[in-house]
Amino acid sequence: MAESEHDADATPALRTPIVAVLGHVDHGKTSLLDRIRGTAVSEGEAGAITQHIGSTAVPLAVISEIAGDLVDPEDFDLPGLLFIDTPGHHAFSTLRARGGALADIAILVVDVTDGFQPQTEEAVNILSRTETPFVVAANKIDTVPGWNPTEGLPSQAAIDAQSDRAESTLNERLYEIIGQLSDAGFSADMYWRVTDFANNVGVVPVSAETGEGIPDLLTVLMGLSQRYMRDEMAIDVEGPGAGTVLEVTETQGFGTTVDAVVYDGTITAEDTIVVGGLNEPIVTDVRALLKPKPLAEIRTEREFERVDSVVAADGVKIAAPDLDDAMAGAPVRVVGDRPVEDVVSEVRAELAEVTVSTAEEGLTVKADTLGSLEALADSLEDAEIPIMRAEVGDVAPRDVRVAETANEPTNRAVLAFGVDVLDDAADLAEQEGVEIFEHDVIYRLIEAYEDHVRAIEEAQQEQVLENITRPARFRILADHTFRQSDPAVVGVEILGGLLRRNTHVAKFEGDEPQRVGLLKSIQDEGEDVDEASQGDRVAVSIDGPTVGRGIAEGDDLWTELPEKHAKILEQELREDITGGEREVLKQYLEKRRNRDPFWGK
Repeated sequence: MAESEHDADATPALRTPIVAVLGHVDHGKTSLLDRIRGTAVSEGEAGAITQHIGSTAVPLAVISEIAGDLVDPEDFDLPGLLFIDTPGHHAFSTLRARGGALADIAILVVDVTDGFQPQTEEAVNILSRTETPFVVAANKIDTVPGWNPTEGLPSQAAIDAQSDRAESTLNERLYEIIGQLSDAGFSADMYWRVTDFANNVGVVPVSAETGEGIPDLLTVLMGLSQRYMRDEMAIDVEGPGAGTVLEVTETQGFGTTVDAVVYDGTITAEDTIVVGGLNEPIVTDVRALLKPKPLAEIRTEREFERVDSVVAADGVKIAAPDLDDAMAGAPVRVVGDRPVEDVVSEVRAELAEVTVSTAEEGLTVKADTLGSLEALADSLEDAEIPIMRAEVGDVAPRDVRVAETANEPTNRAVLAFGVDVLDDAADLAEQEGVEIFEHDVIYRLIEAYEDHVRAIEEAQQEQVLENITRPARFRILADHTFRQSDPAVVGVEILGGLLRRNTHVAKFEGDEPQRVGLLKSIQDEGEDVDEASQGDRVAVSIDGPTVGRGIAEGDDLWTELPEKHAKILEQELREDITGGEREVLKQYLEKRRNRDPFWGK
């Protein structure tokens, strides 16, 4: 957190650290959040836990109750933990603060049975790129064969209570995860063996189902935050609020509103704010600040109550005019006593930090938030896939029109991440031959596009092969002259390669090919065919020569290869032609290059 730019005499307060939860689908992210929230409610008084917009605050006193002897409240001066409710790295990459990750710390949830999966790797890449400290919740320890659960027990006590076989099986799985973290470039160990959390990742065995290990997980999060982030949690409570838009939503009675996490200062119901928009920063006045009612009630009804102000770190729904073009992942800034133009410039500069490298030729990309647009762009760059245009928002006809202008067939596509495709855009895409790919998992979106590219390239390759002269060598058989000239018709055996009709035929005099005519037709047992392969014996008609003059029985003839075709065959299509063709091509090139070493290169 940057130092406050406001009153130097203001007493810094410590805000609540913001915790995000990431991991592969079905590894238990939501269950873990629900368990922490539910345990917190049962351990604390009703209403002690507050459900914020997009987040749940768990105070230190309640964490201490859950963790028991593991957490002494006297050792901590941070207020507790604020968990972001929407799990997944999509939400994590949406959360931005001054160009970086908004979350102070993350929980990477990994199923002890499944280990690392594609989304786990994607999450680890994002954590690494944003340099966000994290702990691993090795979840579902209760699914280990023979596991005997005890509700809410700390990790080590829960493991000590197991049979040797169950403990051994769990350890094998835990160390497999530690090995996978090592492969990803992180030094990791069981959390109780880690002494330096700044340079090592702690692995906490947990069960979202039974609550085992939850005390340890909360303890590690509090310890990490207190020891390594305390200075960053210092905020100027009196300063103008700064936050990030989580979602743009419709709220009954208020129209378009934004759900935001405030990570610095205070926002009040009378403030003028600047919000990042699709085209330009939006300057507007807060009409209402809305918060959910306490957790005990919010489970059954989505009711909000107005509040006068919100202090970091906190989640809030902001009602204000002109928010239709607000963007998820964009900054929210209270103007306060600063010139509006300065705050607009600040928001514009922060939006500009989300840079997506574009090229003159490439894909059109649409995503639901700035953060996911950036994450998608990074993944496309890793896959060496160029981007022509990248924007936040649903796929509209103009996006299809942009994709349509691409020169390369593979780039006539729109990648839509977590957004809708408008009906008229879908109709136009079908009409203009533009492919639209939709998914809410980045790697699956890219996989689908790469499959599409492969299909196009294979079709193009087949087309090229269809139109290119193929190498062939064949011999005129003795006693198989059926007609001497106009055209000459002879029986031949294909010695190698693929002989096609309507190709020029050459005969080598030394290393110099002499064109002898045009092979017009091929007959196999009286039937006209388009081609013949190695080992076939067929009758061919050759326009141009006369048998006995120009060609003779016993001669070896070759399909004459244009130099450009020979180059393409050797350099680009080598793997697409048969072994026999490659051998004939090699022989043909050797002959030509005896005279001209650079022929066909």
